[in-house]
Amino acid sequence: MVRPGLFSGSKPTNSVKISFRLPYFTKWGESLLVCGSVPVLGSWNVKKGVLLSPFHQGDELIWGGSITVPSGFQCQYTYYVVDDNRNVLRAEMGRKRGLVLPEGIQSDQEIEFRDLWQTGSDAIPFTSAFKDVIFRQSWDSSKEATIGVNHIKLVPEAESIVVQFKVSCPNIEKDTSIYVIGSNTKLGNWKVENGLKLSYSGESETPWRGAGVAVPMFSVRSESDLGVGEFLDLKLLVDWAVASGFHLVQLLPINDTSVHQMWWDSYPYSSLSVFALHPLYLRVQALSEKIPEEIKQEIEKAKQQLDGKDVDYEATLTTKLSIAKKIFTREKDLILYSSSFKEFFSENEGWLKPYAAFCFLRDFFGTSDRTQWGNFAHYSEIKLEKLVSKESLHYEIISFHYYVQYHLHLQLSEAAEYARKKGVILKGDLPIGVDRNSVDTWVYPNLFRMNTSTGAPPDYFDKNGQNWGFPTYNWEEMSKDNYAWWRARLTQMAKYFTAYRIDHILGFFRIWELPDHAATGLVGKFRPSIPLSQEELEREGIWDFNRLSRPYIRKELLQEKFGAAWTFVATNFLNEYDKNCYEFKEDSNTEKKIASKLKTSAESSLLLESEDELRRNLFHLSQNVVLIRDPEDPRKFYPRFNLEDTTSFQDLDDHSKNVLKRLYYDYYFHRQENLWRQNALKTLPVLLNSSDMLACGEDLGLIPSCVHPVMQELGLVGLRIQRMPNEAGQEFGIPSQYSYMTVCAPSCHDCSTMRAWWEEDEERRRRFFKNVVESDALPPDQCVPEVAHFIIRQHVEAPSMWAIFPLQDLMALKEEYTTRPAAEETINDPTNPKHYWRYRVHVTLETLNKDNELKNIIKDLVGQSGRSVPSEKSEVEASLVSVLSTAGAVFETLQLAGAGEKIRLASESNGVPGKDALAAVS
Repeated sequence: MVRPGLFSGSKPTNSVKISFRLPYFTKWGESLLVCGSVPVLGSWNVKKGVLLSPFHQGDELIWGGSITVPSGFQCQYTYYVVDDNRNVLRAEMGRKRGLVLPEGIQSDQEIEFRDLWQTGSDAIPFTSAFKDVIFRQSWDSSKEATIGVNHIKLVPEAESIVVQFKVSCPNIEKDTSIYVIGSNTKLGNWKVENGLKLSYSGESETPWRGAGVAVPMFSVRSESDLGVGEFLDLKLLVDWAVASGFHLVQLLPINDTSVHQMWWDSYPYSSLSVFALHPLYLRVQALSEKIPEEIKQEIEKAKQQLDGKDVDYEATLTTKLSIAKKIFTREKDLILYSSSFKEFFSENEGWLKPYAAFCFLRDFFGTSDRTQWGNFAHYSEIKLEKLVSKESLHYEIISFHYYVQYHLHLQLSEAAEYARKKGVILKGDLPIGVDRNSVDTWVYPNLFRMNTSTGAPPDYFDKNGQNWGFPTYNWEEMSKDNYAWWRARLTQMAKYFTAYRIDHILGFFRIWELPDHAATGLVGKFRPSIPLSQEELEREGIWDFNRLSRPYIRKELLQEKFGAAWTFVATNFLNEYDKNCYEFKEDSNTEKKIASKLKTSAESSLLLESEDELRRNLFHLSQNVVLIRDPEDPRKFYPRFNLEDTTSFQDLDDHSKNVLKRLYYDYYFHRQENLWRQNALKTLPVLLNSSDMLACGEDLGLIPSCVHPVMQELGLVGLRIQRMPNEAGQEFGIPSQYSYMTVCAPSCHDCSTMRAWWEEDEERRRRFFKNVVESDALPPDQCVPEVAHFIIRQHVEAPSMWAIFPLQDLMALKEEYTTRPAAEETINDPTNPKHYWRYRVHVTLETLNKDNELKNIIKDLVGQSGRSVPSEKSEVEASLVSVLSTAGAVFETLQLAGAGEKIRLASESNGVPGKDALAAVS
């Protein structure tokens, strides 16, 4: 890992000059600044950091500056790119740099740091996933505090000092050498060929690669659960993972989603609270060691009743809470006054109190819609404290919610620690949104744009786009406290997980924003984005803005879409404002109004077409626009997605078409790139620096060109799904060509399983067999184990850091587990906003753990691919530096004569250096 160099002389002094020097090309209006842990460097207040000055050295732009410090000085520091007002545009990633200045340096000595900008990949070996799990036993905790801190030892009465150079340099190319060069003759006088060549100290010859299994918590089945997977089931899943050669278990979000207390709360990405865990995953048998016999019998009866093919969300949650309340009533005082509970409450009361109060109000008023809560519609600390007061009549209800969250915490913590000890990373999921009727929007309404909705533009999953219903974030407001809400979320997640998936990472660059009256995801705009101004359009000869921005409805279109029923549609939903020209009536001029009117219209059932088809065609009419007018500024416009598909566009003159096509492509593919890059570099580093978890980003969909470079800079691991290739013109991704900083998989929870995908399309199946399997034979109709083996082997052999497989895809390796229809194994249907998330694995974990044949098939695939396989005895296979890099750690010692000389160190960033790379002290 790249760290600054620190060299010094040996004579005593009271103050020393330290200089910083870093090559970095900036844009106009950008400057570099160094900020650190001590007052002279701003005490981590960037506004008070040391601004560096630029100068040119050949073709390089160098930024430099200096400070004067006392001998014995030590600190941590980081570089930032700032604007003219010292606002942070981006900060370097990785661990903070550190220095320790020894005693005995002369006042005329100067210590110069020649650093290079650090990227996020530099910090990957130090994430909790690797440090605390994969290499748990080999990590020397006594050295952790000084990793990345540079020391020079001055030996009393010695004529020289000894310096050891050491650097972790992942992914360097074959036949590449690492050199240290400097101004001293032993460092080559700045000539690479005369510098100090470092020796390789590790044993690994390839980058560390691992594999994992993905399964939603609710989908797990065990002999102990009550109708749904439970946190304590993770211990069995970890055992199976280890025996199958997996270092990772990936889950979907596990936060409480019980907004409506109905089955559609099964949607795991619509959080009631981003901090509270879902009571659905509670194991009631573990609540007490003294459960009375009648409650034990009730539990056994419930196990039989709820043990269905799919999750019965409502019945399962109701049953668990009912049983938990009975146990709580018997021993509430024992728990609530215990030191363990008091510690939990003290650490979590900031979110726990509002959560318990919200749940009480939801149940009391029968709705999570806080506009129906009267005096409690608006949150305040005073009202909250009255609600949760121990003297209140309803305190037992409030404390029951505390009790449930406490036990969920204990059970998940037990499972998480078990996974760590077994060398298995537990990977969580960070949803991009929260429900608009959630604890978070109640407590922090200023952090959300409540008159909007989030989603995704048309893509692989849905040609009409997606509307998730979440309010968009008010990033400007969030930035005022340095994104404290986000930082708290990540801190909470890190209590249980050592890695996490950032859901829809594109949302941190820009979000697809829809008006709250939209039902679909088609007619939206990106936020932030640079709109088309009225003046800009007028300069291009575009002027009829009402014509372009209101639904374009003509008689011929109505007749074409609705046939003989067009007069009914025109009479009930439209007004004729000009001859054969129509507009929607006030009661049906939005998608939600159309849907509502259809539900209450008895006459619609008399039509020849179904209500669904009628609604779909009415939506198409309302979406038949070319430009979307900004609701906050009527002189700004956004081109409608796929505007060329509309009859509104097709009826325009050629000049207008050409202009609008050009502006469309500029808006969606060029105009926003720098804005979105800047936005991501302001928000994502805060998330990544909030914990030491390994971060992965779900980067599927319409990918702006700025996304992957930013992810690479920040050290974010991307996602590659073979059927959704990033490369233009490819039908199927080529796993052997994936980059190292990726997770590869044949499918994910948002699409059909490998088996179902294979069966969906015969022609596509033939193309896959010919182009990927490279066989001219007729492919089998079913995804037989041989096909599954081929696809999975493709992925484990990929260069990707991780190959993570849905459990359903792994079970396809054995014919006896493929008796269930493939379509029934689908977790989510993104085209259906009311999809019921209820898939359960049809085999128990106990059965899978006994199946040595399947475990050995999987373990052989993983092991033969060169991926790391965990030891079932929890032994670590190698030290950190020797497995996390291609060349591992390289080091050499050098005795420097003349300790009074001024010495500088040139450093090189991690990644793939050139043939002769410059090394840094680490």
